[in-house]
This record gives sequence, C-alpha cells and structure tokens, in this order.
Amino acid sequence: MSFDGLFTRAMTEELTNELKGGRINKIHQPYKNEIILVVRANGKNHKLLLSAHPSYARVQLTNETHDNPSEPPMFCMLLRKHLEGFFLEEIRQIGLDRIIIFEVKGRNEIGDTSYKQLIVEIMGRHSNITLVDKTRNIILDSIKHVSFAVNSHRAILPGQEYVLPPQQDKMNPFEANEDDILRQIDFNSGKLDKQLVGAFAGLSPLVAREVLFQAGLANRTTIPKTFLHYIQILKNHQISPAIISGGQKESFYLFPLEHLQGEPKKFHSLSDMLDRFYFGKAERDRVKQHANDLERFIHNEKDKNEKKIEKLLATLKEAENADQHQLYGELITANIYAIKKGMKTIEVSNYYDENGAMVTIPLDPQKSPSENAQKYFTKYQKAKNAITIVKEQIEMTKAEFAYFEALLQQVESASPKDIEEIREELIEGGYIRDRQKKKNKKNQSIKPLLDRYISSDRTEIFVGKNNKQNDYLTNKLAARDEIWLHTKDIPGSHVVIRSKEPAESTILEAANLAAYYSKARSSSSVPVDFTQVRHVKKPSGAKPGFVIYENQQTVYVTPDEEIILSLRQG
Repeated sequence: MSFDGLFTRAMTEELTNELKGGRINKIHQPYKNEIILVVRANGKNHKLLLSAHPSYARVQLTNETHDNPSEPPMFCMLLRKHLEGFFLEEIRQIGLDRIIIFEVKGRNEIGDTSYKQLIVEIMGRHSNITLVDKTRNIILDSIKHVSFAVNSHRAILPGQEYVLPPQQDKMNPFEANEDDILRQIDFNSGKLDKQLVGAFAGLSPLVAREVLFQAGLANRTTIPKTFLHYIQILKNHQISPAIISGGQKESFYLFPLEHLQGEPKKFHSLSDMLDRFYFGKAERDRVKQHANDLERFIHNEKDKNEKKIEKLLATLKEAENADQHQLYGELITANIYAIKKGMKTIEVSNYYDENGAMVTIPLDPQKSPSENAQKYFTKYQKAKNAITIVKEQIEMTKAEFAYFEALLQQVESASPKDIEEIREELIEGGYIRDRQKKKNKKNQSIKPLLDRYISSDRTEIFVGKNNKQNDYLTNKLAARDEIWLHTKDIPGSHVVIRSKEPAESTILEAANLAAYYSKARSSSSVPVDFTQVRHVKKPSGAKPGFVIYENQQTVYVTPDEEIILSLRQG
C-alpha cells in the first residue's frame, strides 16, 4: 500500500505548509465518495481533495477539474452550512495511522465561535469522511454511514460520539534505535518484511521490502542501519516523491523504490505526484460503474451486427449460385420427356459444356417435371433479386457495426458527462428508451462541453470525446480554415486546432491527442490524418460523428500520457 502511515505523515506536513490558516470558501461533492474544499491560503486558491473511494482513497491538493452535480448531495450541503467561511487552524495526523484531522474554527449562525473537525480515515473500502462537533465530540454526519451492526467497536452515524478506530500496539519508528529494531525481529522465523510491518506503526509492505532490498545481505547489522537511514530521511522531510513504472503495475512513494526495478519519475510535491498517478484511474472506475449497462448494450449490438454480417455474406454466397438454378431449370425443360413424377434425381448431359459433362439434378418427387423446372427458375429469380438487396444490407450492417465499435471506444475514454451524452444519442437514435423524458428534453439545447487543451506554443486545441461533441466541434464550432485531425481508419475522437497555420509541434501534439483518444491508445506509431475543416464533410443521413474527408496529410505518433497531461495543464 503506497498511502501508508508514513506517507500520511508527509502529506499532513505538505498540507499544513500550504493551507494552515486558510479560509474555506467553497465546498463541492463531485462524486459519491469525494469532497473538494476550495481553500484560500497564502494569497491563492487551493483545491483540497478528500476521497473515501474504496480503491483510491486519499487526501491531496489537486489541479484536476471535476464536474459538479446540479443538485449537491445532502452531505455536501451540511458541510457548506458548517464549514464555509471557516478557517483551517490545524491539520494533524493521529499517531502514524492513516487518519488526518482538519481542525476548523469559525462563527455559527448566531455569531458564536464554533469548532469543528473534518476527519478523513484512509482505510481502503472502510475509508470515510466525518464531520464532528469538536466541543461535544458528536458526529454531525459522514460521507458513509456505519452502524454498530457493521462495526461493533463504533458507529459512524449522526448524533453518535466520535470514536477513533482501534489503535494498533506498534512501536513508533521515529522513536526506535538499533536495539529496538533487533528486539522486534526473529531472524529464524523468516518473512522479515512482514515482521517489520507487524512491529512498526505506519510501515507498509512496500517500504519494508525496500529496506530489505537496500540492506542487501539481511543481518543484525544491515537491517537496523538501513531502516534508521530511511526513518532519518523522513524525519528530516528529505523526500523525493516518485512514481515507479515497472511491468504492468505503477506504484508511488515518498522516494524511488529500487526493489520494484522500474523507471522512476520524480515530482516536486506529493500532490502533483498523486494527480499524475490517479490521472484517469478514479474516473475510469466511476465511468465503469455509471456506464455498465450502456457498455453491455453497445457490446451486444456490436456482436449482433457482426453475426448479421456473417449470415448476410452466407446468403450472398448462396445467391451468387443463381446461374446454377437457371441451368437446372433449363436442363429439366430440355429433358422433360425423360423425367417422371416421383423421381428424386436425374442425370442429364450439360449441353453448355463443351465435353458434354453429365450433371445430377436433385428433384422434388412430389412435383411434376414442369413444376420442378419452375421451382429452379423461381429460385434463380429470387437469388438474382436478392444479390442487390443483400449487398445493400451488408453495407448498412457494416456501417452499424462501425458505429457501435466507435461508441465502444468512446465509452472507454469517456468522463461521466460524456457518458450521459452517449446515452442521449442512443435515445435520440431510437436504440434505447428514454427513462427521464423531461430531463432529456431540457438538456437537448445545451451545447456539448468539449475538452480544451493548450499546445506548447499556446494554441487552443479541442477534442470531441463522443459523437455529439464530434458533430458540434467539426460542423459548428470549427472555422473552415482551421486544422482537423483524426486517426486513419481507426475509431477515435475529432480534434481541431484553432489555427489556420499551426506550428509543426502543435500538429504533432494534436495528433498525439487524436491517437490517445482512439482505439489505438496502447499502440505505437499510430497514423493520424489532418486537413482543413473545409475538406471534412458529413454525408446526408450519416450516423452521428461520421464524416468523410480529403486533401489530408498523415503523421505517425505514439500516444504519450505525459504529453496529454502537459497540454491539459498548459
């Protein structure tokens, strides 16, 4: 676990330096388990993120932008009532536990001084955010309610006394010496990393494994010295926040972890590091929950059209045997004298064949010779007519398949607001029923919100993340001489550079955006076409988001998340 007690200690110090004495101006609850406090401190506004997400619980300053619901949840309104306009007097950690208490002071409705505590417990799926009246130590409310039936030690419910989680009887590593460390370790038992975690407060398996790795030959001399070396670094706050990328998993910590044998990327602050580490992760999790039914529906429609194409191709192949049906009809007619009702087959000479090869023709014993001939002529006519119809159906089904394949890609890179627009599009297309008719009618006139980026030479770049946004960006917002980009023959976003003659670096950055927000996100050397908007056309009756274009040039880029982040923050 990266966000351990030692990490919490360092984060508490970072937040204290940035926010102590600051005034809470605004409070938002963009998602079910997350709170944003806008704190004015040291002459600027800071966004403080408090998250009780079951997988991504944390406390940090953030530069990320979050969409706020039109109607704030009850917990958010309660926080606004009790905390807006109040001052952060102190930010402290309970021991070396993953618990941070924000001590808040202000005046209540009648002008009396009021003391509150906003307590964040970072404990995986048991994480919580609780508002406490400090004077009475009574819980006013929490982001998650926990009854005694769930936790016999304490209940987290309005009106209950706030009780800390059970304390673990572990030694404080900042107070330990070499002898203390040796007393906690049994070298004969093995699993030294687990012994360290079990003995010292705030220590995660991640740090314990790093200590043993750096100790080299683990013995009574190397382990205590290495352990205390790292504790001294943390005691002096000589941290070097880093994300370590290795294999399929990323990790972060207060300093590079060499035992992971990955490539470390260092950051100036813990909060900057967490913004980078959690970029997209928590949002993807929220979207997955929010769009589970939608994603399943799109998958089913895509699969359905894929199977339909297979059937239509089989029908087309059969229809292309029309000439054989005509031949059988003509040969039966020519040999009608030799056929008797009740026969199942007849072998006749094929007079169209130079060598007069013999042909065996299946017959319906219930039909007369002339009826058998007519049956083959009818099959010939039907097959001939079917070829045109089936070809049209194949093209339509392929277009439908491509449409749902593009939607699937859009869901994979969507934010919660993008999902709602995709849902509206499917409702308008008659694919799914409108469950909130009034609300959707109200939203139809609202312009889609596009993702905006700034290139390294300060040029605006816009990205459409779904078909509604793509149509609006390409057909309404963009000027005719501006530059439009899209991955070549790959489902993806429309991208527009708000410039008639952008620099080459800007084109490459925009191409990186187009590749990143496409089905080829994980590929290398992705082809991206670009042309002027005037050369992009939407065919009459085409599906949402579908266009054709000409006069394009192509560049090849490898999607890079670091570039995307730099453009977002530009």
